[in-house]
Amino acid sequence: MADGKSGLQLRSLIKKSGELEISLQNVPTPEPGPDEVVVRVEATPINPSDLGLLIGPADLSTIKASGTKDAPVITAKVPEAGMKAMAARLDESMPVGNEGAGVVVKTGSSDAAKALMGKTVSMIGGSMYSQYRCVRVSDCQPLPEGTRAAEGASWFVNPLTALGMTETMRREGHKALVHTAAASNLGQMLNKICLKDGIALVNIVRSKEQADLLRKIGAKHVVDSKSPTFMDDLTNALAETGATIAFDAIGGGRLASQILTAMEAAINRTAKAYSRYGSNVHKQVYVYGTLDPGPIELNRAFGMAWGVGGWLLTPFLMKIGRADVQKLRERVASELKTTFASHYTKVVSLNEALDPANIAVYAKRATGEKFLISPNKGG
Repeated sequence: MADGKSGLQLRSLIKKSGELEISLQNVPTPEPGPDEVVVRVEATPINPSDLGLLIGPADLSTIKASGTKDAPVITAKVPEAGMKAMAARLDESMPVGNEGAGVVVKTGSSDAAKALMGKTVSMIGGSMYSQYRCVRVSDCQPLPEGTRAAEGASWFVNPLTALGMTETMRREGHKALVHTAAASNLGQMLNKICLKDGIALVNIVRSKEQADLLRKIGAKHVVDSKSPTFMDDLTNALAETGATIAFDAIGGGRLASQILTAMEAAINRTAKAYSRYGSNVHKQVYVYGTLDPGPIELNRAFGMAWGVGGWLLTPFLMKIGRADVQKLRERVASELKTTFASHYTKVVSLNEALDPANIAVYAKRATGEKFLISPNKGG
């Protein structure tokens, strides 16, 4: 157990030799500046965005465990094809973990910092797979009374991404939206937001089990991309909702093209006249995930009024400004146990997070398999 002056931190290193190394290191806890606090981290989720840094493009079939029970080391080979994209991080040991929650155990001298002493807070700012974390007051969100760290650990990435999708939809003049890989933790939150806010949402899933899961929480429009009637089902749902913007977690393959094609077909059902350029209604797909890292294939059967682009949370938050970000943060804090509740299948210590058997499960990014790290848990 750490004493607060230093603590264990999980770090990921990709060597120039083409090897991933994940290890635990004891690091000193910085003294907090005037507007900073030290938090004993009690809960931090493993999100898909964390896996990109934690594991990168390593081939997990080559994984090897060494070191000791208290200081485990995991190694795996990184294929040559994946090394080019890693150029900027080679031979640099990197801390991992976008978000987390815990108890403030030490504060800086400002009134804002001192007001957080002893409080349970959620945090953003990286390096969360650590026993102690020194963070700015502005990167903390005090949790409502009676909220446990585990309930507030996933307060930022998924909730604000889901809210960012509905905000983007409104700001860009669309009235309904489409989401892929829709049964994910984030997808379930998005359904709850849309139900609460009266927004029509088309969910694209890949199995009957995922469709059933979403219908159980009230989702109205759910289509299965593995069904032989997928394109007809999707077009019908788009015609019914009028959705002209999609957020795609998959990325590679033909799905973005299929969505645009179905949007165009849905729009043309009510077209008054034929145009060889297609409808003039803008159709947009934003790719925000990489479940399929292959190329995006577009078959151009959807006219000329369309766009495919990337969407990331941080640039979106920078664009809307601090006041609007604070409104979103406050909504998340007030609905943490309802709309934005996260469900975890396993809680592991830092050491257990380096167990190859656990890595094999959480690295799959499978729907319904979400891990929470408890850095100060023994094990």
